[in-house]
Amino acid sequence: MKILKFSIFAIVLLFLSSCQTLDKKVAPKDKAFVWEGANLYFLLTDRFNNGTTDNDVNFERELPTGKLRGFEGGDIRGITAKIKDGYFTNLGINAIWFTPVTEQIHGSVDEGTGNTYAYHGYWAKDWTALDPNFGSMEDLRELVETAHANGIRIVMDAVINHTGPVTDKDPVWDADWVRTGPQCTYDNYKNTIECTLVANLPDVKTESTKEVSIPAILAEKWKAEGRYDQEMKELDAFFARTGYPRTPKYHIIKWLCDYIIEFGIDGYRSDTVKHTEESVWADFRKECEYAFALWKKNNPEKVLDNNGFYSVAEVYNYNISNKFAYDFGDRKVNYYANGFTDMINFEFKYNAQSDYETLFSKYSNLLHGDLKGYGVLNYLTSHDDGSPFDRKREKTMESATKLLLCPGTSQVYYGDETARPLLVEGAVGDANLRTCMNWEDVNSDEQTQAVLAHWQKLGQFRRNHPAVGAGIHKMISEKPYVFSRSFVQGNYSDYVVVALDLEKGEKEIPVLGFDEGTQLRDAYSGKTVKVKDSAVVLDTDFDIVLLEVL
Repeated sequence: MKILKFSIFAIVLLFLSSCQTLDKKVAPKDKAFVWEGANLYFLLTDRFNNGTTDNDVNFERELPTGKLRGFEGGDIRGITAKIKDGYFTNLGINAIWFTPVTEQIHGSVDEGTGNTYAYHGYWAKDWTALDPNFGSMEDLRELVETAHANGIRIVMDAVINHTGPVTDKDPVWDADWVRTGPQCTYDNYKNTIECTLVANLPDVKTESTKEVSIPAILAEKWKAEGRYDQEMKELDAFFARTGYPRTPKYHIIKWLCDYIIEFGIDGYRSDTVKHTEESVWADFRKECEYAFALWKKNNPEKVLDNNGFYSVAEVYNYNISNKFAYDFGDRKVNYYANGFTDMINFEFKYNAQSDYETLFSKYSNLLHGDLKGYGVLNYLTSHDDGSPFDRKREKTMESATKLLLCPGTSQVYYGDETARPLLVEGAVGDANLRTCMNWEDVNSDEQTQAVLAHWQKLGQFRRNHPAVGAGIHKMISEKPYVFSRSFVQGNYSDYVVVALDLEKGEKEIPVLGFDEGTQLRDAYSGKTVKVKDSAVVLDTDFDIVLLEVL
């Protein structure tokens, strides 16, 4: 594992010496939170942390599976436990996105790699219920409340495009609701939308204008659970309020918005966005905003701030360089104009191959230029990108520095900060990306702790300073490489200076924007310095300096 110029021993000492302090920290309350500069953590609910073994097996999901293709025990309680013990606060995380927790298909499918259960959460059976493998509604309520109490926003995952596969336990929904073919060829707009993503993944007819009744198998399920009348009453009220026709998409939109009204979640990451017509997402955003405003009205004492509802799109292969247009070949679509504040940026892992200044200046110029008012979610690793930036985990330090210091919203994929393996013997395809979180390494391995300490320092700096992700970038010096970030929002302003690729020991760093005599703190080493002649002199064992006003 490559550790750049840092001393592992020094970083471990820094990590160990600060653990007691970090465990008692809470996210600062006086810092402005903006989604454009957020530090968002993305995790697979089933693979992160097992909060209780009582819910590990449900619906007789006991068939042998392919490697890492069954439920491993992670759940909502496990996420909550890690919030409570300070893991996310220490990491500088101020938003958590987790994979869907709605009730999944009960059966398994064989995709040529052995049986696969819906451990990943993207094979919905019932949007109105939680899957007991993930937890209960009360578990979800506790998660959101605990997160908010720690200054952390919660982003859930919205799937409107498809149901789960058909199995012997999971019949296909009514033909007015879903299509089972043809399979998408992705060569034009229609062949990306009115089709199934893969074989045996029924596609919701989101484009349909035909009013539908509740699918027979769903109605039967609700009746057996004693909640049919209540669910129908709520649907009647929704359609009466909105005036929408009772088409498939509006049912699912209603069901997803219920989680906002009930729990006050802060955002949705929308799945497979380009596989429905774009109007779906504009309607979804409108109802999400209504639901969020209603929750705030009903829970004024729980409101964190004045931020609107966060809405980020997964338009597979959208690149920041394309700005507003996604090209289907025969048609271009602007998803920012159809319900989204942010787009997941699939280009970042390629841009991260360049030097720091090329990367940072490109993103600052785009986000404060043509894309001003909109955002991107940058990532280096994800659950379904088979070509991550650092597959062999040889550039974990560099990954943190580039991701966490780049303009835009950062997405830390669970285990990026601990070098969780992305290649496992016996695993096939995306199962390699979805290994269980390596908590044992976190607790006992010095090299893992060194990596984690680096991510923590950068993450806390990013969380504490909106300027890092949302500010304007300006290079101060090429050698040594020094830059500033400045952010202004209303009466709030934030300014930081960062230096990278330094030599160990004493170094002089030019700083602009700080008044003569200003006391500064290096958030990486913890040392304090004073500005003299537009520079500071600092003696540390690290090649990075993060300067903030003391």
